[in-house]
Amino acid sequence: MNETLNQNKENAIAFYKMAYYGNPKKAVELYVGAEYIQHNPLVGDGTQPFIDYFNRMASEYPDKSIEFRRSVAEGDLVALHTHQIWPDNEEYVTMDFFRFDANGKIVEHWDSMQQIPKTSVNNNTMY
Repeated sequence: MNETLNQNKENAIAFYKMAYYGNPKKAVELYVGAEYIQHNPLVGDGTQPFIDYFNRMASEYPDKSIEFRRSVAEGDLVALHTHQIWPDNEEYVTMDFFRFDANGKIVEHWDSMQQIPKTSVNNNTMY
């Protein structure tokens, strides 16, 4: 596989882990480019709103966890499929998309999050 695609996948996961577990400022310093366009309606555009959001999440929900189930890279995009567990054992599946610039830095983000229901009409997991 193309080395740039592999590196972008590794960087997207490292960025996400670092921010999720309480060090979003360092994540931005290491992995974000000159701009950061945010499409999540709960987070403002730019790096400071991102940092503020993840600092608040780390403070309010210190015991949350994340597992990366899949990563896919194509062109300048990386997609991550995750399993998250939040307080009270609330489980979520997320899909995040990151766009990278020519320097291998993250410059744009989209995501979708769904709570995993307690029951399902099929026997398949959301992963």
